[in-house]
Amino acid sequence: MTAQDELRPTLTTEAGAPVADNQNSETAGPGGPLLIQDQQLFEKLAHFNRERIPERVVHARGAGAYGTFTVTADVSRWTRAKFLSEVGKQTETFLRFSTVAGNLGAADAVRDPRGFALKFYTEDGNYDLVGNNTPVFFIKDASKFPDFIHTQKRDPYTGSQEADNVFDFWGLSPESTHQVTWLFGDRGIPASYRHMHGFGSHTYQWQNESGEAFWVKYHFKTDQGIKNLTAQEAAVLAGSDPDSHQRDLREAIERGDFPSWTAYVQIMPVAEAATYRFNPFDLTKVWSHADYPLIQIGKLELNRNPENIFAEVEQSVFSPAHFVPGIGPSPDKMLQGRLFAYADAHRYRVGINADQLPVNRPHATEARANHRDGGLYDGRHGRAKNYEPNSFNGPVQTGRPLWSAIDVSGLTGTHEAPLHAEDNDFVQAGDLYRLMSQEEQERLVANLADALAGVSADREDIVQRAIENFRRADADYGKRLEEAVSERRG
Repeated sequence: MTAQDELRPTLTTEAGAPVADNQNSETAGPGGPLLIQDQQLFEKLAHFNRERIPERVVHARGAGAYGTFTVTADVSRWTRAKFLSEVGKQTETFLRFSTVAGNLGAADAVRDPRGFALKFYTEDGNYDLVGNNTPVFFIKDASKFPDFIHTQKRDPYTGSQEADNVFDFWGLSPESTHQVTWLFGDRGIPASYRHMHGFGSHTYQWQNESGEAFWVKYHFKTDQGIKNLTAQEAAVLAGSDPDSHQRDLREAIERGDFPSWTAYVQIMPVAEAATYRFNPFDLTKVWSHADYPLIQIGKLELNRNPENIFAEVEQSVFSPAHFVPGIGPSPDKMLQGRLFAYADAHRYRVGINADQLPVNRPHATEARANHRDGGLYDGRHGRAKNYEPNSFNGPVQTGRPLWSAIDVSGLTGTHEAPLHAEDNDFVQAGDLYRLMSQEEQERLVANLADALAGVSADREDIVQRAIENFRRADADYGKRLEEAVSERRG
């Protein structure tokens, strides 16, 4: 050991015992077999075998950063949430970006929705807003989510993502037409995580101090401006730098170029939901900005990188069921399913005590639940009683619900969502297409035609079914797509 080494900390085992030799395993003589008594060797190998937790089934590939959310407008007339209670109030946040379909080793620059999962470390506990970079999604009922994701993942026979599966499902699920138009348009491949919008996507409930309820949608508009990649640019970037988005985010924060988003909401009085022209709880639909204008409420800035990707990004968990007083769910069927599925996925993937990890635990308050034991439990509750009620000064309920009750009626059973005056699966997709410039429409059609050309030659029915859905959204849209696909398929 050199004099310089004496000033360095001592390498130890997990139990804290000093390690004498980390270069050579213990053997029976210089050339003999290994000894089972070598604690350092077996601890290292056993830990290495278990270093990877199961990757997320969806949103596996991601990057994250810490930041702050600053309130810029008085919203107390709509919500009693404390972290939104006064102009200038700041709340620490953690934001995880992700792609949806790719696995942990996939490239960033691909055509795929981007996850936008935001954790607010509020004084009333953590509030998780789990959204995407699109305001809509492919399906409207959580029961279809496993089916949809199976079409995006590897085929059980070929081991690859198959255009047959993707377009077969989309063609048979016409409610996907709106989101597919988003996905294959210019914004389908963001240039970076910094250059895209974020959306809560679902409808949520806000409740004010008087108990009055409102429906709300969240929008986070990038202050860096929208920048996208063409399919050709993305193919080159994905091959040359598969970590492009993660690298861009980290390096921007390192150089002090902190990315930011301006936060807006749309507010709908509860009484207006029943007669709104679109079902306000349908995840495949947007609320018209003409009907419910954007209201600016805050500024989100990312200003600190994680120190350890595994501990803080891979082990971060988000659940739409993590609400705070003044904010709650809506009858959105996709949201209702996610209230269960996300937390359940994390219990399986990370462990029953995942919420006790530093990135997940509340920062401004202490969690005082009666949960004990299980994997990762650190004994933080000591000898405190783990039941309620108790007479040992244990935590007690408030008696005040976090959000307003939702009025329900009718018989239990499986029901299709009620149709509103202008509800169908194609009108908003057509509106989106007609909002695009001629050049944007051309790129959208080309992107879709390239993808549809990958469908098996003997499954022309899948191609025609898909084209028909786009034709129902807009006749010109379908006509141009049919011509482009015909060109590519000869």
